[in-house]
Amino acid sequence: MSALPSIQQLQERVGRLIIGQQSVVERLVMGLLTNGNLLLEGLPGLAKTRGVNALAKNLDAGLSRIQFTPDLLPSDVTGTEVYHSQGGSGEFKFEAGPIFNNLILADEINRAPAKVQAALLEAMEERQVTVAGTTHKLPELFMVAATQNPIEQEGTYPLPEAQMDRFIMHVLVEYADEDDEAKIMRLVRGEESGPPPAAERPIAQQAIFDARAEIHGIHIAEAVERYIVDLIWATRDPKRYGEDFGKWIQVGASPRGAIGLDKASRAYAWLQGRDHVTPDDVRAVVHDVLRHRIKLSYEANAEGVTANDVITQMVKLVAVA
Repeated sequence: MSALPSIQQLQERVGRLIIGQQSVVERLVMGLLTNGNLLLEGLPGLAKTRGVNALAKNLDAGLSRIQFTPDLLPSDVTGTEVYHSQGGSGEFKFEAGPIFNNLILADEINRAPAKVQAALLEAMEERQVTVAGTTHKLPELFMVAATQNPIEQEGTYPLPEAQMDRFIMHVLVEYADEDDEAKIMRLVRGEESGPPPAAERPIAQQAIFDARAEIHGIHIAEAVERYIVDLIWATRDPKRYGEDFGKWIQVGASPRGAIGLDKASRAYAWLQGRDHVTPDDVRAVVHDVLRHRIKLSYEANAEGVTANDVITQMVKLVAVA
């Protein structure tokens, strides 16, 4: 029996609590299905934190929220060795930090200094944490969902490129439309005025693992693989597609970009109920997978060209073989 109905039910439940952000809800679910990490960027009040909370509420999974601040220490995230004394003797025991959970909400991640960002790197990539020379494994179901505000720069630290590359997708959270705005008001009014509805039974973690196994079986043709490679190489050697396009990109996507595009495309195709990946599936996720993996040139910044603009133009220029 396919895991798709359970995952669709999870997506529908979260969507009821996050009105007008269906694409964001889909990306949250895709982050779990691809065993990746997500960076959610948007203005305050656009339900970034609420979305992660809603995902944890409807999935049989634990949630840790870490509020990133300039005075946060690496041990506040990973945990530390604590000396325990008893009966005249003592020993150091490891006390796990909040990173040891299934879903990690790294709220305003760009407010923490470099040492704290570095503490996350091993967890995000290797799914383990090393403290005092001892390696501790993280749970099998693990995802960091980080948020950041794009306009408030005071007291923030730009995320290093190595860390940005460890997010499988960089999701932009935008305003809901006018009709959805009214629905949001009604939803909050209902939550505040009456008793909460009876809690539905959370979706089991096994549904995620079963879905991952099915996604591994999604067929991707050689021509689509070549298309993914061509898109990645267009960011590394953009001048082959013309001088105008070539002057916009300073540094292209790493191999993690190709791997992420492959995983996200297969997960997206599976969510649509298909057993194979089409070029349209690749185009549906390419902005989220690559927008944080390309470094724009001075000329692009001077002309007001964004990473989204570059990727949109790239999709027009790169043909399917």
